[in-house]
Amino acid sequence: MNASMDLSDSYRTLAHTSSGLYKDKSSKFHYFAFPVKTEEEIKTHLGELRKTFYNARHHCFAWILGKDGENYRANDDGEPNHSAGDPILGQIRSHQLTNVLIVVVRYFGGTKLGISGLIQAYKTSAALAIEANEIIEEQVKSVIKIKFPYPQMNEVMKLVKNLDLEILNQEMHLDCETTLQMRQNLFEEVHQSLQTIELLEILEVKE
Repeated sequence: MNASMDLSDSYRTLAHTSSGLYKDKSSKFHYFAFPVKTEEEIKTHLGELRKTFYNARHHCFAWILGKDGENYRANDDGEPNHSAGDPILGQIRSHQLTNVLIVVVRYFGGTKLGISGLIQAYKTSAALAIEANEIIEEQVKSVIKIKFPYPQMNEVMKLVKNLDLEILNQEMHLDCETTLQMRQNLFEEVHQSLQTIELLEILEVKE
């Protein structure tokens, strides 16, 4: 399998924000799912929901970040241990998703659900949040910024076309400075090909 056919730089995530309401024995579970890429984004979403639902008893959540899901967290926010955050996290994992945050805001309705009832309610809420969304495949990207004289333009553009690279930015000065984006698995091939172009200089690399 060549680099252009290698799918190991892909991951499953959600396309957009989704939300809804699940009810169980008078308790209300407002659920939300967000595609996220950083912990800062996660903090922002959690902060906004705490402002909106300031009088809710519990803001339980789970998130996973990273192509291989290496960073994650689950929070019960006052519910019995492992009765809320873990069921939410379990749904993210069972759908093989990453770069995802799911929050379930609970308003207690007066009737206790018990541990098993809580687990089922939070699991169901998280599943509904995913069901209301769209699962998509994203690719990990690498970026290379290059500088070259104008006579090399045709050679660079041929490489861009052949490997289906994306031009993020291009500045024309005495020389041409171009920022290229590609699938991570194409990085080595692109990097080596660029080094064969005469007088071309690689200014910056983000793998």
